[in-house]
Amino acid sequence: MNSSVPQKERIVSLDIIRGLALFGILFINVAAYQIIVEGGPMPDYSGINGIISTLIGIFIEKKFFSIFSFLFGVGFYIFASRAEARGDKPRWRFARRLLALLLIGIVHYFVFWGSILAIYAVIGFLLIPFYHAKISTISKWLFAIITVHILCILGQILMPNQEAFSTVFGLLGNDAITIFIMFLTGFLVAKADWISHVSEYSKQIKWLQFVTFPLFVGISIWIWFAAQGGYENLNSVISLGVIPTTYFYLACLFVMLENKKIAKLLKPIGRVGQMAFTNYLAQSFIGLALMSLMGLEVVSPSDAVIIAILIFIIQIIFSVIWFKFFKMGPFEKLWRFMTYGRKAVPTK
Repeated sequence: MNSSVPQKERIVSLDIIRGLALFGILFINVAAYQIIVEGGPMPDYSGINGIISTLIGIFIEKKFFSIFSFLFGVGFYIFASRAEARGDKPRWRFARRLLALLLIGIVHYFVFWGSILAIYAVIGFLLIPFYHAKISTISKWLFAIITVHILCILGQILMPNQEAFSTVFGLLGNDAITIFIMFLTGFLVAKADWISHVSEYSKQIKWLQFVTFPLFVGISIWIWFAAQGGYENLNSVISLGVIPTTYFYLACLFVMLENKKIAKLLKPIGRVGQMAFTNYLAQSFIGLALMSLMGLEVVSPSDAVIIAILIFIIQIIFSVIWFKFFKMGPFEKLWRFMTYGRKAVPTK
């Protein structure tokens, strides 16, 4: 959500990936915009809806929030390093930025109970101690946290009835840890300056794809059969595939966006990502309006796909038009004011 970076200094690929992440998030959030009341109508999960639900679980669920989390980590380093270059106090300034996000997130929670903003703000404070850490130190921490996290998810799957370990497995294998892992991954990648030199790391990226692709395929097959068989630990199986799948997606996206023609073609999606904060907040309002117009009491997976596509088309059109007249999204401007107050902020 680092959308206060001057136009000339923006990394276009980050905006495009951020826009795509917002699109993926819609497929999960849309169904949650309408609260299901006990005893009321229930979504249809039969036939094609069941297949769509399973495919969303395989390709989208938790993966696009993880991409968004990765970009948050990237944004932390870009924001803090530029603050330091201006002679500001980077960690203090970022802490104030997180407090502003927390406040906005709490307000947004009353509109949409599934809002992730307040959780991002709280977890974001854990990044601050890593700002001055060496790349090798961050890498070791990241590897250790990923290892513990995956072992705990496996523990939930393989030892579901072990009460002695269930609390530990639940704490260290939950989605909050996944978010922090992706925060730290994004921060590491930005600090190592890999994003600006993707072509120079083609061998490392190919190795990452080589390792993560079979894991992605294997766990995807597992999710499919677990969903068809009504496996009670399906959520844990989906969680197991989040990190390798997200790494695979990111590796493919960064390589793909090295192609200038593809990047130019996807530039309108980049505009959505450029004002990601505003668009994320707006999604719930647009979604509720569309559901009201469609007369939907509950949202089936097929409805969610249609509504997600409609919302994203609206946001592409709005974002492209907005940046013809303004340099920053409205909520990005509010967030910037809450971060700096009335202090004039240098653009470089």
